[in-house]
Amino acid sequence: MSEREVPAEFASTFQKVEPYPFEETDDLRRGPNLHDDLLPLLPLVGRWRGRGQGGYPDKDDFLFAQEISFLHDGRPFLRYHARSWIIDVDGKPVRPAAQESGWWRVVQGQDPKRPEIEVLLSHPTGILDLYYGHVDGTKIEIATDAVVRSPQAKEVTAGKRLYGIVEGALMYAQEMAAEGKPLSPHLSASLARVTG
Repeated sequence: MSEREVPAEFASTFQKVEPYPFEETDDLRRGPNLHDDLLPLLPLVGRWRGRGQGGYPDKDDFLFAQEISFLHDGRPFLRYHARSWIIDVDGKPVRPAAQESGWWRVVQGQDPKRPEIEVLLSHPTGILDLYYGHVDGTKIEIATDAVVRSPQAKEVTAGKRLYGIVEGALMYAQEMAAEGKPLSPHLSASLARVTG
């Protein structure tokens, strides 16, 4: 058999595949219907962009811009992606900053008026966060249930986030426990809806 010949049992594996055929959307006016389980997270669906500020004990404060997307494909979870970049005081980009990707889903809880959610986030710096929390109207409060990190990653041991829709904007505050320090304020931002 030559290098280019493919055994018959694997031949179908090497046939051309068309692009992913199922629509994913960040706009509730088009695409698949939002899964009923996601109704508590409906206000998040869309693309958001805005500015924030960050800091941490023994670190310099900084300004950043950020874009966050919450997308769905009709199944009972949201796909989440956030990317940020450091900006100067005039709002001009300085350099790329943090990114994170993950999944948000509503899980069975004890109180139907305060749905429980799980949020799984991965960071390109070798950290995985599993958050657990509640939705209360347009307010979402989550805290880490587990943080997993690679041996080379920064020592992060816990996180807490508060999200809310305030006068049409997505606002959040984030605390982090890292490098031997307890939970401390780390990031906050206000983002305007771009699509959705």
